[in-house]
Order: sequence, then structure tokens, then C-alpha cells
Amino acid sequence: MAAWKNNRWKILAGIFVLAVAGGLFVSFGPPQLLAKTETPLFCSSCHVMQSQYEAWIHVGAHRTIKCVDCHLPHKNMGVYYVWKSIDGMKDMIVFYSGQAPEIIEISNRQQRVVQSNCIRCHEARVEMIDQERNCWECHRWLQHNLAGVRITN
Repeated sequence: MAAWKNNRWKILAGIFVLAVAGGLFVSFGPPQLLAKTETPLFCSSCHVMQSQYEAWIHVGAHRTIKCVDCHLPHKNMGVYYVWKSIDGMKDMIVFYSGQAPEIIEISNRQQRVVQSNCIRCHEARVEMIDQERNCWECHRWLQHNLAGVRITN
């Protein structure tokens, strides 16, 4: 305990320096590392995401956007990169620990992010619509697990 008290500022300073070094490495290190991690091919590089990638490639107009366009918050750059880091680390830990589920389901937080991004991209079209209802409740074919399937009521 005494060693911690004597060295805590050194340890905290060391952690801070490592975090800054890691951030600089990712930002300025390998060419285009940050850009590569935002591509659909990178997202599908985990075999558990292959079916989501296949579904995305068959969803018409949305083929022109990237996974991060829907699945990361776009309120500002700080929030975007914080959640990119959190979600990326979580996905990496789940995948490499062997805990990846066979069927991937969207979390409640992710549902809010995706809904917000639907509204952000289609703002002019949805301004007169009830935005409390999730877009994919009507647009079911946009869900990765239903892409290519047309369900009618």
C-alpha cells in the first residue's frame, strides 16, 4: 500500500503517456490505419460479421454508406471517436475471447444510435413522421438479418 502511495503519480503519469502514445500511433502511425478501420471490409474481417456484411451488400442504396455511418454516433468528432474506441475494443475482446454470439443482436444503446443516424441522414423525409418509432419497424428489410427478405403485413 505504501508503494502505491509513493508511486501513484508515476504510475498515473505512465498510463497517461502510454495513452497519448497509443493515440498518436493510431492517428499518425501506420498509413491510413484509422481510415481502414472504418471500412465495411474491416468490419467483416471477423468471421462472425460475415453474414451482416453479405446482408449490407444486398440492401440497395445503403451499399454506398459504411458501417460506421449507421453504427457510431455523429453528434461531434469527440463522441464519435470515443464510441469508436469503446465499441472497437469491446468487439475485439468479445471476438478474441471466443464469446461472440452466433446470432448478433443490436443493443438498446446501438438501437438509439442507429435511429438517430437514420433521422440524421433522412431528416427532410422524416420530419413529419413519428420519430419515436424505430425506422426498422417499417423498413424491416434494412435489418441485417432480414436483408433480401420482403415481409409484408
